[in-house]
This record gives sequence, structure tokens and C-alpha cells, in this order.
Amino acid sequence: MTQLDAQTKHKLREMGASSLLEAFEGQDPTLALGMAFEERIQLAVDDAHATFTNAKVDGLIRRAGLRYPDADLRFVDLVEERGLDRGVLAQLRSCSFVQMRQNVVFQGFTGSGKSYLGSALAKSACQHRYRAHYIRMPDLEESWATAQDKPGGREKWLRKYSTFAVLVIDEWLLDEPSDEIRSMLLELLERRYDTVSTVFCTQYAKKDWHARLGGGVHADAIMDRIVHNTLWITTGEMNMREHIAHATT
Repeated sequence: MTQLDAQTKHKLREMGASSLLEAFEGQDPTLALGMAFEERIQLAVDDAHATFTNAKVDGLIRRAGLRYPDADLRFVDLVEERGLDRGVLAQLRSCSFVQMRQNVVFQGFTGSGKSYLGSALAKSACQHRYRAHYIRMPDLEESWATAQDKPGGREKWLRKYSTFAVLVIDEWLLDEPSDEIRSMLLELLERRYDTVSTVFCTQYAKKDWHARLGGGVHADAIMDRIVHNTLWITTGEMNMREHIAHATT
């Protein structure tokens, strides 16, 4: 079986193609015996590309800041008991909602698994090689406040949070936002509207949102940029924290 010489190996490493070199050198001599050189190259490129893709996905997941990095839509507990729909979960896992620029709302009682589902959805987006980010509403507000003290901070902040393909905002409307936060939300959601997907994890039903957003024109405008083309998923009343605690004792 033809081997690469030392000079060729050096050139591959110098070009940053170490994964291709490793894939080529890692080929089983017995399996490669009798294969044309072109076939061996194609096999090595396929293996190197798989390594590249896995590394890219791992990086996207790591940078997404997931609250539950191990969350997975394939392994959601007590689906039927919680009133969840396996077909809907499978649809979400396919990330077709991102392609359709849909928003998603997970609404349910405290402990009903909203944060887990939000993390799992962001992770699925990363696995499809979309940039995703998870953040709690209080942390989003704090990040916005910090950005105000930096030159050009407001615009840089808005540009950052408006370009994630999937932005998960957990604890949505847990506290009623101030006038300044309402203005920020309107600008952020305007930039994201019909361009990318936003996921909201909240205790509050849609009928309560307008009042919690202040009930004025800002509330009207914010709601208008969320409620259309949105998947609304109720996570039920079962307390999953309590369920997990009982299961581990």
C-alpha cells in the first residue's frame, strides 16, 4: 500500500490538514489493500470531514452556554404524562422551525422542564450547525446594562444578540421589565423578526404577556413581533425537579 513520504506529511500539517493526514494514516492496511489511490483519498477526506464537522458542532454547543449541556430532545422523560407530543418534539429536533424562521414558546409551571427543553432545542440547532445561545432573562438584562458603559456597546450588543440563528430566552417575563428593558426588547425582537428564531421559556400564558409587558404601545409592538408564526408548546404542571429527586432516592 502506497505511503505518504515525510515531506508530504509535513506539507499537510503546515497547511492545517492534520485531520486529513491522520485519517489517511489511520486507514486499515488490510481494508485498503486493492483499493485505488483515488478511493483511499476519498475515504480519507470523508473521515477528515466527519472529524471537522464533529469538532465544529462541539464548539457551537460549548459556546451556546446551555444550562443543561446534556439535554436531548430524543430523551425527554414522561412525554405523554406531561401532555407533550412526540411528533412535535421530533419536528423541533429536525430544526425545520429555524429554516421557516419560526419562534417557539415553552410555557408551563415552575419545574415543568422548560429550561431543559430550551437547552435541548438549542443543542439540536448546534448539531445542525446553527449558532445558538441560551440566556436567562435576568442575565440578558444585566448584559444589556453592562454594554451601555462601553463605546458603541449598545449597537455591538444588539448586533450580537440579533444574529444568533436560535436565541433561547429563559425565565421570560419572570419579572416585569422596566421601560428601558421594554425598549431594548422591542429593538432586539424587531431585528430578529422574520429573520431568525427566538425561543421563550416562561411560566406565563400568552394572555398574560401583554399586561406583564406594561400594557402600552411597547407591549403591543413586542407582542406583534412574537405571536405570529410561533409554535406554542405547553409543558404541563408536573414538577420534573421533584420527579427526578424521587427517582434518585
